[in-house]
Order: sequence, then C-alpha cells, then structure tokens
Amino acid sequence: MQFKHPEFLYVLFALIIPILVHLFQLRRFQKVDFTNVQFLKSATIQTRKSSQIKKWLTLLTRLLALAAIIIAFAQPFIALEEIVGKKSETAIYLDNSFSMQAKGSKGPLLKRAVQEILSDLPEEETISLFTNTETFIDVSKSDILNDLLQIEYSSNQLSYAAVYLKAKQLLSSSSETIKRVIIISDFQQKENVFSLPKNSDSKIHLVQLKPVTRQNIAIDSLYLLRNKNNELMLNTVLSNTEVSTENISIALYNNDKLIAKTAVTIPENGTTQTEFRLDENTKINGRVTIEDPAITFDNSRYFTINTPEKIKVVAINEANDSFIKNIFTSDEFSLSSSSVNELNYNDLNNANLVIINEVKQIPISLINALRSFANQGGTICFIPATDGDITSYQQFITGYSNQGFIEEKKQEKKITTINFSHPLYRGVFDKSVTNFQYPKVNTYYTSTSSGTILSFEDNTPFLYKTNSLYVFTAAINRENSNFKNSPLIVPTLYNIGKLSLQHTDISYTIGQTNSYDVPISLGQDGILSLVSDQEKIIPLQQSFATKVRITTDEVPTKSGIYSLENKDNTIQHVSYNYNSLESDLQYYNLNTTKEYQVSDSVTELFDQIKEETSVNELWKWFVIFALIFLLIEILLLKYLK
Repeated sequence: MQFKHPEFLYVLFALIIPILVHLFQLRRFQKVDFTNVQFLKSATIQTRKSSQIKKWLTLLTRLLALAAIIIAFAQPFIALEEIVGKKSETAIYLDNSFSMQAKGSKGPLLKRAVQEILSDLPEEETISLFTNTETFIDVSKSDILNDLLQIEYSSNQLSYAAVYLKAKQLLSSSSETIKRVIIISDFQQKENVFSLPKNSDSKIHLVQLKPVTRQNIAIDSLYLLRNKNNELMLNTVLSNTEVSTENISIALYNNDKLIAKTAVTIPENGTTQTEFRLDENTKINGRVTIEDPAITFDNSRYFTINTPEKIKVVAINEANDSFIKNIFTSDEFSLSSSSVNELNYNDLNNANLVIINEVKQIPISLINALRSFANQGGTICFIPATDGDITSYQQFITGYSNQGFIEEKKQEKKITTINFSHPLYRGVFDKSVTNFQYPKVNTYYTSTSSGTILSFEDNTPFLYKTNSLYVFTAAINRENSNFKNSPLIVPTLYNIGKLSLQHTDISYTIGQTNSYDVPISLGQDGILSLVSDQEKIIPLQQSFATKVRITTDEVPTKSGIYSLENKDNTIQHVSYNYNSLESDLQYYNLNTTKEYQVSDSVTELFDQIKEETSVNELWKWFVIFALIFLLIEILLLKYLK
C-alpha cells in the first residue's frame, strides 16, 4: 500500500495523547458506607472491573476511528511499484497489408482490429499509431477516428524488425516513462524464424489476429511463351491453400472485352497452370480474373503487350558483318551497317546500339562521337581486330574505364567460364553448364578489367562490360576464333541489342524497383506521366537523345493498366500488379516469451494493460472504517454497563 500524501501519517503520533490521558487520569472512586458492608464491598469490586473494560474498549474504538480518518487524509492506494509516478507512452503498429482481408470470427481482421481500438482505447489517452502507409504521432482516439474508419489495404508490408525500429523512433528516450510497443497483425510467415531486435526499455505486446480459414485462390504470375506450334501463349499460374478446388472459372479480357474463358482444378496447397493463345502483333491491354471471396486483391492480374519499337543498331565494320545481319533481323531491329569511311555520323544520334566490328584503328572523330553517344544513354559493343592499333583502342576504352588493353598476345586460349548471373544471360540457361564445347581464340588482348561476362581458362576476360561499353578482348573472325560457331554468340549479341533499349515487360510488380525505356525524344521540359483511373503520377525519369528511362519503386500504389502520357498524348501502356507474397496464408505460431507478450485480440490486450496500470484508491474504505468504529463506540457507551 502506498500514499499520495504520506505527510499526514505524522499525525498518527498524536494518538498517544488520549492514551496518556487515559493512563494518568486523576479520577478516583468515592466509597459510600452501607449497613451490609460485605455486600457493598463485592459490588464495588464488580463495578470497578466493568467500568475499566468499558473505558479500554471505548479508547480503542476512538483510536481506531481517528487513525482511519488520518490514513484516509493520506489517500492510500494499491498499484504496481514500477508505474507509480510515471507517465506511459504507447506506439501502435496496425498492419493493413492485403492478408488482413482474411475473415476472422468477427469479420475481416483489419476492420475488426480498428473497431476494437476505437472502442477500447481511452478517450483521453495520447498514442502514436502507424500503418504500412501512414503515421499519426501523439494523437487521441478522436483525432484518428475518421482515418481509421477509412483505412485502405496496402500491397507493401513493413518487416517486423522495421516495425519495431520505427515504433522506437516514435517513443521518447526518457527513462521516466513506461514505453509500450503494440504490434497488431496476422503475423504472416515470410521468413523461417520470427525475431525482433533485442529490447530492454520497452514492453512489447503482439496481437496476433487469426483467420477462421486459410483457404485462398490466387493468380500468382503471368508470362509469355511459345508452344510447339510456335503460337504465342499466355501462361497463367494459379495457387490454392488448405483445400483442393474444382472448376474454378478463369477469364481473359482485352480491355473490357472477354476473349477467352476456361475452368481449372487446383490441388490442396498446390499450383496449376493454364494457357491462353494470343494473336500475334496485336496490342493487348489484358486482364486475367478469377472469383474468390476470401481475399480479393489477388483475383486479377494485368498485362500489356505493346507494339514493340524496333531497336536501332549501327554497325561499323572492317570485317565480314554477315553474322551481325543474321542476328539483328528486321522484325526486331533496324540495322545500319557501313565501313568507317562511309559512316554517316548522323546515324549515331538515332541509334540505341553501336557495334565496332574489328576496326583496326579508331579515328579520333569517331571516339569523340561515341563518347557523346554513350553520354546520351547509348550502348556500344567493341570487337577488336587482330593486329589492331592498341593505342587508339586504349584511347577509346579509357573514355569509359581506366582499365583497357595492356598488350596483344598470340597464344591459344579457350573460353571456359560463363557468368550465368549476368543480366545478359538471364533466362538463357536452365542450369549452369560446365561440359559445353569450349570456343577458342588464337590471338587476344590482355586486360585486368572487372565486370567479366565470359572469361578464358585463366580467368582473364574475353567479354566484359564497363559502364555502357561491352568489350571483347579478341577478334571473332573465323581465322582467329571459332566463337561464331558457338551457340553462345547468338544470345550474347542478341541480348546486348535487347538491353540497349529496355522494352516494357508485360507487367511489373508494385514495390519493386522497375526500369524500362520509352523510345521517344522529349524536349527540355518534357515530362512523362503514368495515368490510370485511380491515380496519376510522375515517375522518376531520365531523358536521353533517343529514349526516356523510367524507374518506378514505391509508385504506383494501385494495380492496373497505366497509360504512359506525354502531355495529353498516350505513348504506350504499362501494367502493374501487387506482389503475390501476400497470397500465401502461412502464419507464425507465436507464444509469450520474456521478450514479448502475445494476445489474441486488441480488447484482451487493452483489458490487461488497464488492469496492470490501474490504481486502487483506498481512502473511501478508511472513511467507512472510521464511521464503523464511531458507531461501535456509541453502542459501547449506550449498552455496555
């Protein structure tokens, strides 16, 4: 028991006064003689004993009554010692990710959590609350009432470690306050082990909201492929959790026009695939949909097939260019091939890729023009000639890297190592190949450059990339190398060409870093915008002479098909989809530990906190005790003889 005003307890020492008065009172009994002396002596002794007991009981009740009144003025109370005299700070994380759409016993998990926060949070309490998308600092329930009622689901979810660190930032560093971090989520399992940063000065409470069922049907991904008849197909991957499902209807739309429909069966906790045939060379703003009432964000996925812009390639030759013409065909590329002397420098202004094919000496004028071309976002592929002018090569390469050619060596070398993780070979190989027939060269240039893509048996580079320049370290004509006969030459040069202008993919994932090129030349103040029915944004963009590079990360925030617009002119369309990780309804199995406490509902947690922080005031009880003792005194004086 503790006291708000303990100084009043000093008054208890005053209780010694009535005790002293009682003990040292000077009143004496007066004897009166009667005729029957023996009878009167017995009556005198009996009267004296009864009076003495009555006086002691009266004194005791008076002392107790006075003590109770004094203690009541000191205002006693019962509370945990650690909360006495301290204020509390609370930071609440409310998970509004898409998985919180799942149905709990009392409705959608997120909506139920909002209702419990609004009903159980005290009106006067000030908290900080944040979600995956918004932050409210030092607010009361009335301040955020409308915001919580209108909260929207988000495709991005903070990691739980990031949630804790952000909550700590919202709390003060004072040691005189009780700090609480409350994390309200379904705790979807996205890593093997659940963990939070070590904590010593904050109480962590986890509220794990559990759905009544984990069943969910989702469209995981879309991608294009060609079947054995070389027909263009859209492959759709669907997943299902908890129970198997049959005859799930899946529809394909182009804009709002239904162009195909089928039904599929998905095994329990498994996936299935289905294909739709697409018309060649047709622009499609597509949407694939299913019907699933559990979680709705993953019931549709969007894709876009634009009419591709041809990639402009300029080849500068002093060797046979037939292999270049065979690779850069007219259906995807616009190729201009000429010798150094016949080169039209104006062609470089419109090119995406320039190939220098075994030019023995690179003129200074061409070096300067290529440097300007690279600065405008162009890509260069350099193939040296045998017995080339190494001085001009050095002068050319050092414009992009400080590591160029060292010397020419006439020695046979095998090309043995492929950097399979390089973007140039992404999707080319199903697995790492080690037993292929190694191409070889007879003469090569030594180099110590990094960024190796293909390397010789001694790990020196045969092909490397530095900035926007791809460099071969050996001539690939038939007299010097059999690389042209290797299956590597086609994907290598083809992907160099494709990466020189990054056409848009059929779709992109919101929340990831995405980059693509738009073949358009903008003026100095030109800006491209992404526009849909739900939002209009200006993405991060870099303008070059022949293209604009678009980079998106945190925006857009809504899935759908966006038109890429220059003022009011639509250039092409781009599709964005939500991350499918939220579709996997696997959850952590959390139990209370010494680091955190786990509750099943917001109401349960708030009731527990209220009980822990409650202060039971006892002064009213001591007033009642004082009245009781006074009543006992009255009864003693009246009835005890």
